[in-house]
Amino acid sequence: MGSRGAGGGADEEAPMPPKPSQQRYRPVEPHDGAVVQMESMESGASADSSTAPRRIKPGRNRSMDPRTQVTSSNGPSSGPHSDSKLELFGFDSLVNILGLKSMTGEPAQVPASPTDSENVGITIGCPKETDPKLGTMMGVFVPCLQNILGIIYYIRFTWIVGMGGVWQSLVLCAFCGACTFLTGLSLSAIATNGAMKGGGPYYLIGRALGPEVGVSIGLCFFLGNAVAGAMYVLGAVETFLDAVPSAGFFQEKVTMIDNTVNGGSATTISTPSLHDLQIYGVIVTILLFFIVFGGVKIINKVAPAFLMPVLFSILCIYIGVFNAPSPNSSKGITGLSMTTLRDNWSADYQRTNNAGVPGPNGSIYWDFNALLGLFFPAVTGIMAGSNRSASLKDTQRSIPIGTLNATLSTTAMYLLSVFLFGALATREELLTDRLLTATVAWPAPAVIYIGIILSTLGAALQSLTGAPRLLVAIANDDILPILNYFKAYEGSEPHLATLFTSFICIGCVVIGNLDLITPTITMFFLLCYAGVNLSCFLLDLLDAPSWRPRWKLHHWSLSLIGALLCIVIMFMISWTFTVVSLALASLIYYYVSLKGKAGDWGDGFKSAYFQLALRSLRSLGANQVHPKNWYPIPLIFCRPWGRLPEDVPCHPKLADFANFMKKKGRGMSIFVSIIDGDYHESAEDAKTACRQLSAYIDYKRCEGVAEIIVAPSVSHGFRSIVQTMGLGNLKPNIVVMRYPEIWRHENLTQIPSTFVSIINDCITANKAVVTVKGLDEWPNEYQRQYGTIDLYWIVRDGGLMLLLSQLLLTKDSFESCKIQVFCIAEEDTEAEELKADVKKFLYDLRMQAEVIVVTMRSFEAHADGSRKDDPQEAYTSAQQRIGVYLSEMKEAAQREGWPLMEGGKQVVVNEQKVNKFLNTMLKLNATILKHSRMAAVVLVSLPAPPLNQPAYCYMEYMDLLVENVPRMLIVRGYRRDVVTLFT
Repeated sequence: MGSRGAGGGADEEAPMPPKPSQQRYRPVEPHDGAVVQMESMESGASADSSTAPRRIKPGRNRSMDPRTQVTSSNGPSSGPHSDSKLELFGFDSLVNILGLKSMTGEPAQVPASPTDSENVGITIGCPKETDPKLGTMMGVFVPCLQNILGIIYYIRFTWIVGMGGVWQSLVLCAFCGACTFLTGLSLSAIATNGAMKGGGPYYLIGRALGPEVGVSIGLCFFLGNAVAGAMYVLGAVETFLDAVPSAGFFQEKVTMIDNTVNGGSATTISTPSLHDLQIYGVIVTILLFFIVFGGVKIINKVAPAFLMPVLFSILCIYIGVFNAPSPNSSKGITGLSMTTLRDNWSADYQRTNNAGVPGPNGSIYWDFNALLGLFFPAVTGIMAGSNRSASLKDTQRSIPIGTLNATLSTTAMYLLSVFLFGALATREELLTDRLLTATVAWPAPAVIYIGIILSTLGAALQSLTGAPRLLVAIANDDILPILNYFKAYEGSEPHLATLFTSFICIGCVVIGNLDLITPTITMFFLLCYAGVNLSCFLLDLLDAPSWRPRWKLHHWSLSLIGALLCIVIMFMISWTFTVVSLALASLIYYYVSLKGKAGDWGDGFKSAYFQLALRSLRSLGANQVHPKNWYPIPLIFCRPWGRLPEDVPCHPKLADFANFMKKKGRGMSIFVSIIDGDYHESAEDAKTACRQLSAYIDYKRCEGVAEIIVAPSVSHGFRSIVQTMGLGNLKPNIVVMRYPEIWRHENLTQIPSTFVSIINDCITANKAVVTVKGLDEWPNEYQRQYGTIDLYWIVRDGGLMLLLSQLLLTKDSFESCKIQVFCIAEEDTEAEELKADVKKFLYDLRMQAEVIVVTMRSFEAHADGSRKDDPQEAYTSAQQRIGVYLSEMKEAAQREGWPLMEGGKQVVVNEQKVNKFLNTMLKLNATILKHSRMAAVVLVSLPAPPLNQPAYCYMEYMDLLVENVPRMLIVRGYRRDVVTLFT
């Protein structure tokens, strides 16, 4: 045996060699000094054998007080740090490193899903070489501008102005711009409320509205990005074929428009063949995906090269507009003219074919709503900055400034372009010249063709790069098991997700119709924008303490207006597409709810539930609940007596019985278990037991919560529970426990005193009690029962016994049973009157039951039977046991010179009363056996324990009551009505 080192121990296992390029931390040892380690943990620091990581053997220090579980420095325990003045605080250096460094964005291992957050490794590797962080301009503004300025502006905007007129085009641009601007405000507020990770809007929505909503909207947004890539590809191919008609393999489609009626001439319009669009589109898509497979670094480097020709081409368009008309321009290009502007001010909706060419026999009729669906993709792209949050220097500054500036600048450009194009050319020219922007551009149309192709290809690359990463972000959160195939390690390329995206994109390219694809994209993007607005609306409305966004220009009303705008635009474009997209999102939501893994992301719905619960609790007040609004809130006493395996936290049939006490599953159950011992020593055991009990409740599909109490004894623990459990009127009102049938075999004195103590505590606290005898034979939801449910209504209990019998009838197991109510009359003459009164009472309560009156004469006669299962023998045995027990008590009292004591309390023994109570139970048991031998379950009133009598005697009374009855509910109500006669 070697000498004990500075950080070693004789009972430790062999050192584990650390991975190269990883910092190493050793576990906490019991002999370590409580010091604070604040020194730098550089990856290149030398490490000797004393700092090698070691393991603590399982089970060691399990009961150690958490306040003593502190760590020493990452080195020898002796040194300058051993005299730290902060030793009292017990700081943990691992908390400093893992917590603070991860909060400041340094590379710490992060759980892949919310369900793994408790098992985070504490291994922090060397910092990886990362790409230079991007600022507001290149990180947010340029990507947003590149995504917003796309194919719609170049080849559809002039057509939209010609079809909708100047004033409706202005309304269209302002309407769409307001929607994206309000969404940008909501995005800015959420993005500045904390650090962002991968996933862009999916991450924001999921953390605000929950994983189910986040996954459903995130998958729709993924589809929108994939389809948008196809739209950009088709735009680039269409522009190329218009510029180089000879490149087409098939004959172009030629359309003749006869304007001779209006004094004009016939116009010939040529459009590319659908087959050419499909062939070139598939080829370009495959080439783009080869580039995407190469990695995102290449795309980020060439993004400025794609954007500069776009900006230059827009400048050339404006120069050409002011220089128009040129000598070679067509007659329809008038140059900037107020006359032309007035002529184009109003709308002129016409029929067109699938390529947008006007004609009286066209299959598509255009109106404002249709133009809205066509134009809206021209304002999308505001999420491009949030998608790059991991690459930004300052996320909370760059995203709001870059996104809103890009939105405002492009909206202003669109509004200006409406006036310019409306005053530039006649309506006929606007509708027939598909590339009017290239026709008027300075110095030649080729500049616009190049700009269009580069802009669309750049936007396509951005879409096809972001879509797979969005899918991977959803898959890595491990919410939806079917997406596990698309998981990818951090820093690796999502090849499988990229391949899947390529198939979706190619499928949309094969459709070949740009005007049919854009409404589909619009729906998915609007759904995402509505989710962002609703997220901000919910967070703003709840105003939780954690809601502290740096971006101050936000309000719940603005977010609500933005969400409503999104929904209104969806229905204006196409209610059919809206219903389909909402149905798709709902199906995904339902699937995630059924098959997804539960995760707590601290979403807004949890905060809403919390505030709603607080408001409801305050509105309930502390006054008594009206009987019409009374719900059973059972307190299930899980393990008061009897032996269960250690891995079984509760009797399996108690949860079944708790479900039987609820109508259609409505209501809450509180499952309670008591651990004997000291709280400081057993706190960790209580947490473990609480997790096990919660898992058991979920497995039994019972709506309830688990509570574990550590107390010196069961009696003390239950007394604490019955006084403090619950809030206001949401306190448990019924205590449910198993009848201690095995008390005589297990513990002759402790169980009776505990049982009596619990019943007395319930009576004092005004709680109802339901004790289940024959719990092992209690049926589950699939075991159908036949026969009767018999009620022996002896004392007034507020109608609890009647209500429990009705609740049993609502379950499949007891729905075939009938209820019989037994009442006891003092004299025979009272029997009929009592029967009539009880029937009238039950009728007013809307309860169907047969009423049977048992008179005292027949009640007395039932004790004189001679059947082999007659309780007379049990009665005699109980008398003998009580006599022996009392004799022993008296001998002990005389020997010690004390009065009669039981459980530390003085008791009084009146043998005459003891025999009287035994005789009462004998007669009642005989009556039950006579009338309810074939009953599915018997309900009988629970007598209160007699004052100052030994608990042992009360247990003998109860044993005689339940003798030979296989399944019985012993019920005691409380001073409150739970049923009412009035509506």
